[in-house]
Amino acid sequence: MKCKPGRHVAAFILLFLAEKPSYGFELLKDFETNLPINIIDSAAIYRALKKLEENGSVESKWDTSQSGAAKKYYAITDNGYKELDEFKEDIELRYKNLGFFLDKYEVIGKGE
Repeated sequence: MKCKPGRHVAAFILLFLAEKPSYGFELLKDFETNLPINIIDSAAIYRALKKLEENGSVESKWDTSQSGAAKKYYAITDNGYKELDEFKEDIELRYKNLGFFLDKYEVIGKGE
């Protein structure tokens, strides 16, 4: 059985954007640097960004001030902070359930 790596992509994007506005490739690097066991591809990040923008949790603007290709920067909105709070509550509940599972697993002897 495999873990679904993209389950909380939007939550992590909002978390990273709460620190600073960013663009897609930079967010991908944040995932790779900070979550090495949660491998996310760029397509999943851009799908999540599109959905977050559609529901008003992030806003974007193009930066054309530097040479080379323009970069689309994303920033978290007030709605995004509310959604981030909801993700926090959801993750806390999941964390408690997963902690129970791990504790119980240790007690039953790992099926040996």
